[in-house]
Amino acid sequence: MAAERFAERVRGIEISGIRRMFEGAGKDAINLGLGQPDFPTPPHIGDAAVRAIREGKTGYTANSGIPELREAVSEKFRRENALSCDPSCVIVTAGASEALHIVMQALVDRGDRVLMTDPGFVSYTALATLAGGRPEGVPLDAGFHIDVEAAKERMDGAHLFVLNTPANPTGMVESEESIRALVEYAGDQGVTVVSDEVYEHFTYDRPHVSAGRFGEDVVTINATSKTYSMTGWRLGYLAAPKPIVEECLKVHQYCQACATSISQYAALAALTGDQSPVAAMREEYRRRRDLVCGGLHDIGFSFPEPEGAFYAFLPIADDLFNRILKKGVIVVQGSAFGVRAPGYARLSYAASQDDLRRALARIADAVEEA
Repeated sequence: MAAERFAERVRGIEISGIRRMFEGAGKDAINLGLGQPDFPTPPHIGDAAVRAIREGKTGYTANSGIPELREAVSEKFRRENALSCDPSCVIVTAGASEALHIVMQALVDRGDRVLMTDPGFVSYTALATLAGGRPEGVPLDAGFHIDVEAAKERMDGAHLFVLNTPANPTGMVESEESIRALVEYAGDQGVTVVSDEVYEHFTYDRPHVSAGRFGEDVVTINATSKTYSMTGWRLGYLAAPKPIVEECLKVHQYCQACATSISQYAALAALTGDQSPVAAMREEYRRRRDLVCGGLHDIGFSFPEPEGAFYAFLPIADDLFNRILKKGVIVVQGSAFGVRAPGYARLSYAASQDDLRRALARIADAVEEA
């Protein structure tokens, strides 16, 4: 079929390298390629979903989400993030992915420069391109943290800056000082900050700080996916100043109408119910991080230890990458995350300790065959 039949905005992007690796995994493969928590959704959340079905809460909801969930999100921001956000400035979305999409569609015009870290999460560049924008990478320092001065230099004339901390794929957590500096400078330059905070509860060495504390022109995006092991429920949310929310709602209304009603009631139980499963998952991820990083260092890898999320980003040349794949360990090449990441790979430790030990043994075998 002739390529001319397809929109230029679609032809300009590729299928996610993460999904390609995930869907191509063999039966005996140990899949460390996808950021998929291996914990079950906590029972009280599932119970709330079942109850919603039994009570017939299966129809359309308000476009922005059920009022009680938006109130719970507003309270969560106040309690956990020191953000003041009226429920009317919250939109409940089909995961953080949709939240990112509608923000890009509402705020980015053709040719607008959209800044994001390089390496950075694969969706940012693609979504900016689909919106007609010009994605532009901001470099990281040797420790995989944002180079604040380099980011400032690129903000002149930019339209959006996507900030992700804890970060995917590097697992780094930005300091309060860096976040404040970036947000305040962005505000001075008229750049809207889009803060992706989906890994906020999984930090190990320094606390998470929300960007919205330091400026008014900030869109905060989050989800229940990672925090409550609800990836398949597809439930996210955004909070922003009222004018931004009104424009985002237009896009959300026509592409989604509303998030799934059942998932919304499940998310309400997640945000207002027992939080101990979150703490338990965080501590298990910490143990897994220590296991993986210790094992990789013993094998001979040298890389900054992740401070949050559940990813390690380490130097792996193409030939070694291919040998690791042949051993049945699925990781994602760094080139999927930006132009500055060739020769690296992302490994997710959101897998059982048994699987991680088996994966480390296979990686060690691949290294020995070099």
